[in-house]
Amino acid sequence: MRSFESLKLTVGCAVFAVGAFVSSQVHAHGGLSMAEDMCKLTVGPYMMHFSGYQPESTQQKQFCEDIPATGQTIVVLDYIEQELRTLPADVRIIKDTGTEENIEGITVFHLPSKVYPNGSIDFTYTFDKPGKFVGIVTVGDKQQHVSKFPFSVGEPKFYTKFLNIYMFPVAAVIIVGAIVFFMRDRGKPSHVAAS
Repeated sequence: MRSFESLKLTVGCAVFAVGAFVSSQVHAHGGLSMAEDMCKLTVGPYMMHFSGYQPESTQQKQFCEDIPATGQTIVVLDYIEQELRTLPADVRIIKDTGTEENIEGITVFHLPSKVYPNGSIDFTYTFDKPGKFVGIVTVGDKQQHVSKFPFSVGEPKFYTKFLNIYMFPVAAVIIVGAIVFFMRDRGKPSHVAAS
């Protein structure tokens, strides 16, 4: 009886762990994070509201981190602090090669440093191929505040790949195993010890 209880506890823990993994889909992405249903970019002591759109594929649906598909992409960075309106800002998108030694060679988009007194930076860029990139936002007269955030374009997220490849077969084996285990004793008559 004790081994049955221990097995039930083990199966319960496994199901809980699988559920926790599947539901943990919110994660920070470098300087980007979700807070109060807004995607915020942290640049030194400052914050910007980050919005991304792909009018050709997702219409008005906003994304925060990874870009769902290739194609025309509109990015809007709205300043949260008023002080940012007097500071120059620079935006760069580079290919994620693991190094920034030849930054000009791996740059796919660059918005040179300038002051945005209206409190908003917006730009459009067309990603023609899927891949991994890094966004770099630099703020300040001496470019002292830098935020870097990796993102992918047109690639499924890791947990989606993991779920598609491994999680469903593993969950199926666990469920079938649990059904077989719990049903195997149903056909046997219970033995009552006589004293």
